[in-house]
Amino acid sequence: MTAAESFKADLVQYLQEARDVVLLKIEGLSEYDVRRPLTPTGTNLLGLVKHLALVEVGYFSAPFGRPVGLVHPWFSDDAEDNVDMWATAEESRQDVVAGYRRAWAQVDATVQELPIDTVGRVPWWGPDGGAEVTLHRVLVHVIGETHRHAGHADIVRELIDGSVGNQGVGDNLPERDAAWWREYRDRLERVAVESGRS
Repeated sequence: MTAAESFKADLVQYLQEARDVVLLKIEGLSEYDVRRPLTPTGTNLLGLVKHLALVEVGYFSAPFGRPVGLVHPWFSDDAEDNVDMWATAEESRQDVVAGYRRAWAQVDATVQELPIDTVGRVPWWGPDGGAEVTLHRVLVHVIGETHRHAGHADIVRELIDGSVGNQGVGDNLPERDAAWWREYRDRLERVAVESGRS
């Protein structure tokens, strides 16, 4: 494996780790819970999956002259605001997840086939046809975007049923019982209240 191939493989691994976390967050939940808007801006788990599928397709298709492969609302002038951030009643969980997995395959093929320094153009990054970028820069951008939304998904899932972790329930956290976590949270609340008074 050449240095460039190894470099690409590392980037794809970081991207895949975040992809896997995003899908972990919808496992075992009801249809209601995967669609529940849990923030004032409507953040919901299935919407994050749909959004990330479209992010991957958007950044690795048209900017590099590759086929889009699926209907992409970002490329439509009459798309509804936030259409990519929630699943309609007609879009099943299975359809959204399958779309995300197809996006992975499409992106992985693009990354495999193109050199890391391939130049593309992201139309929505600036005037006059967009910004010129390399495959490397787009990969780093999408890794950041995916990890950011994996963090959102982790918080939303915790709000639903208290489940947290990167690879399984409770990993990367101290092993404590519910009483310990309540006391810990209450302690943080007391500190916040006291700090707010000064």
